Amino acid sequence: MTSATLLIVDDEKPTRDGLRMALEDRFDCYVAADIKEAMVVLKSEPIDLLLTDLRLAGDSGMDLLDKALALPQPPVAVMMTAYGSVDTAVEAMRRGAWNFITKPLNLDSVELLLQRALRSRSLEKTNVRLEQENRELRVKSGGRKHGLDNLIGKSPAMEKVGEMVNQVAPTRATVLIEGESGTGKELVAHAIHQLSGRPADRLLVVNCAALSPQLLESELFGHEKGAFTGAAQKRIGRFEQANGGTIFLDEIGEIDQATQVKLLRVLSERTIERVGSNKAVKVDVRVIAATNKNLRSMVAKGDFREDLFFRLNVVRVEMPALRERAEDVVLLSQAFLKEFSLENGKELKPLSDDALKLLRSYPWPGNVRELRTAIEHGVVMSNDPVIHVQHLPSFLSQNEASLTPSHDAPSEISAISTEKQENSLASEDEFNLHELEMRTIRRALQHTGNNRTDAAKILGISRRTLQRKLKEFN
Repeated sequence: MTSATLLIVDDEKPTRDGLRMALEDRFDCYVAADIKEAMVVLKSEPIDLLLTDLRLAGDSGMDLLDKALALPQPPVAVMMTAYGSVDTAVEAMRRGAWNFITKPLNLDSVELLLQRALRSRSLEKTNVRLEQENRELRVKSGGRKHGLDNLIGKSPAMEKVGEMVNQVAPTRATVLIEGESGTGKELVAHAIHQLSGRPADRLLVVNCAALSPQLLESELFGHEKGAFTGAAQKRIGRFEQANGGTIFLDEIGEIDQATQVKLLRVLSERTIERVGSNKAVKVDVRVIAATNKNLRSMVAKGDFREDLFFRLNVVRVEMPALRERAEDVVLLSQAFLKEFSLENGKELKPLSDDALKLLRSYPWPGNVRELRTAIEHGVVMSNDPVIHVQHLPSFLSQNEASLTPSHDAPSEISAISTEKQENSLASEDEFNLHELEMRTIRRALQHTGNNRTDAAKILGISRRTLQRKLKEFN
């Protein structure tokens, strides 16, 4: 199998040669000392990955980033620097960098990051191919977004979701999507359907929590004339309407036991019976279900049929909470800025650095839906060239204030922070990855009142990993 190609750009020969020797077993490596040399390689070789320093002998790696990403087949770019800061990282990602890493470099971490970037590139190529295969579906739907377009994120958790969608979409398998409210479960259902090859206009969505048991049964399976009071004529249910397509059952954990039995029959026999009829009607419908509840726990309590659970849980997609993929907040915010600027007829405005910092620090209990609302608020309320903190919802600033440690009763972590600050490097330009990681952990602990279990959940790591990192930071 051909190795992926990697271009290493650094004006310090020991650094670029050291990286080449460390990575050449995994990648087909090229090296360059400046922008001119780098562009010669990029224009003559099919480079998959670009690893570039921020400072290049008087030039800026940002300029190389712009030139590289403007190529017809741009590489996935990772920025490295000994002069890192959160603001610099945000600016690099704004301009298209896939990720950002600070010096001194940990070679194992660099290789792992590049492998992740390579998987991201592979996934993007797959998406392009699938988009081409579904071009006719785009025309039929009037150009609406399809597939993975709306699943925004470069975090490992979202990469896993994208890979699962691509894998399961072309099959007939029933899919169960689990996750907290606001994580984007319906977007995943739409992506699976649009990449499935089934008719683009034949996806029917049913919110099971919005209907009473009687109405839900009629909605799903239809009814015959006179089946119940008010049934003045025969009605075709959603399963028959979706024949040949997909039905998305949102909040599946809310359905009653009687409807569960009927749904089980649909999944096992591919037939339905209208209310008031004993005639079986064959249907070819793919079922995608979603819930913010733990169905396995409901089965244990007797609230959900075990046999139906197994029928639904053929393929399980778990949507991560936004706090578990905080690195995607900036990307999501940019997408929502474009959406609401266009929708409200406003000029596209960037978020200020303070606003971005505030968005990244908030735990987002309402997940992506809550972030989307916050960005819409900012777009509507801002009349300045930039969206500032004061234009965002007030609860974000209140949360920021609540995370500020008390001067009267400093916590254990605050005391550690003080000691670290006294021993920190004199210049902010020498801010490093360990300092950023320590600050993030300290903020999570302050937010949870030093509850390490809850802090680990917010950070998306195990409690054991959190304990190890605290030990590392002394």
